[in-house]
Amino acid sequence: MINEQIRDREVRLIGEDGEQLGVMSAKEALKLAKEAELDLVKIAPTAKPPVCKIVDYGKYRYELARKEKEAKKKQKVIDVKEVRLSPNIDTNDLNTKVNQARKFLTKGDRVKVTLRFRGRELAHVNSSKGILDDFAERLSDVAVIEKPAKFEGRSMIMFLTEKR
Repeated sequence: MINEQIRDREVRLIGEDGEQLGVMSAKEALKLAKEAELDLVKIAPTAKPPVCKIVDYGKYRYELARKEKEAKKKQKVIDVKEVRLSPNIDTNDLNTKVNQARKFLTKGDRVKVTLRFRGRELAHVNSSKGILDDFAERLSDVAVIEKPAKFEGRSMIMFLTEKR
């Protein structure tokens, strides 16, 4: 809230250079802000009494946006990459998928390993769990199982994350 939008009876005022001007009525604080040709901005609305500061509102909003942007730059977004397998996968194909998953894990992403069953392959679900176990075993030097293999619909899903 800025200037006339502040309806509180009294506010704690902070001057433009950061010094405390004390508790006063909102009208007095607004008058001081107008004299300095700046805006009265409510900074801490939940405090008793609310804290207001005399600042240039446009500059204040710009500073807030810049701080927010800096905070976003420092964040690390973890993506979930998916590797799909089938129950009758050959060893060389499995090696290729393992290398692909290894690349994702070293970049810092989570890997979702999906073993998809089609048609009659659903009759051999129990023997196919070994494929996911073998996959996790081959990646045991760089990855740890976050969520073990679980059957969902027509597929078996397992999550791997980078070892810390």
